[in-house]
Amino acid sequence: MSSGRAVPTALVDQDLKPREVLEREVGDAIHLDVGVDPSEDALIDRLKGVEILFTTSRLPVSRRVLEAVDELRLVAKVGTGLDTIDLDAAAGRDVTVVYTPGLNALSVAEHALTLLLSVKRNVLIGDRALEKGTWRDEVPNATPVAGTSVGIVGFGNVGSRLAGLLDGFNADVYAYDPYIHDIDTQITGTTLTEFETVLSEPEAVVITAEHTEETRGMIDADALAAMDDDAVLVNTARGPIVDTEALIDALRAGAIGGAGLDVFETEPLPAESPLHEFENVVTTPHIAASSVRARSEIIETLVGCTFEILDGELPPDRFVAVAPSRRA
Repeated sequence: MSSGRAVPTALVDQDLKPREVLEREVGDAIHLDVGVDPSEDALIDRLKGVEILFTTSRLPVSRRVLEAVDELRLVAKVGTGLDTIDLDAAAGRDVTVVYTPGLNALSVAEHALTLLLSVKRNVLIGDRALEKGTWRDEVPNATPVAGTSVGIVGFGNVGSRLAGLLDGFNADVYAYDPYIHDIDTQITGTTLTEFETVLSEPEAVVITAEHTEETRGMIDADALAAMDDDAVLVNTARGPIVDTEALIDALRAGAIGGAGLDVFETEPLPAESPLHEFENVVTTPHIAASSVRARSEIIETLVGCTFEILDGELPPDRFVAVAPSRRA
């Protein structure tokens, strides 16, 4: 960063960790102000006098927020999803948006596989059996992942990496993604197929698609009914892609074999959610992308992009969601 300019202030979502990496990377070149409640009103209030926002998907960077603040010039977003940022409003307000597509993909894919294994191998059922003082005779036999079939909805950075991991399990992998070509699946041996097939044929379905208007609610009652009664649903993408009430109904009816969920329509997932009632449902608090290695690389990349923009330069295109219309 060029010397001789005033030190800018950045608001930091407290969910952005490891924070020591951010502090190390910015040094004394940026003043960091940490912490804000995940509401529009709180964000508007905390962004007064702030030029930079380092955020996760927790904060609602909406049109209302962007139009209510004057000093904000840069939003640096962890991860791939941009559904919590109004990009059109950002462009209209000359707010640059950078993000880190693909840098957490392997971490998310690994977590998706972890959830799938946890459900299929009865990890939660076994844990609860021990808590009750019982033993393995009270736990049903597990079902394998190895040698089975897995469907992936959305074959981008995460989906393709998950297919690579499943290769070690000798699993038949099917994928649905209308925006890719057969050639994109060749290296993993994945079969590109229709949405109905990727639901009905495999013994597990993993959601790794982006959250868009097209994918919102796509795993509804009809989609769940198309799955086999023993099939497991895993979602590490975005909560609104799955209709929660339809999922709960399917689980109560025994219409699917279980679910592994890292994301939810309402976050944080309420303690009173019916999803906690099921022994064949494993939930985690939106942590799929939060490995130390992935997050450290992401933070280093975001800070690098930030310094480039502050110096009037443009970061690599892959990290720019909304380009600056003028140089800093």
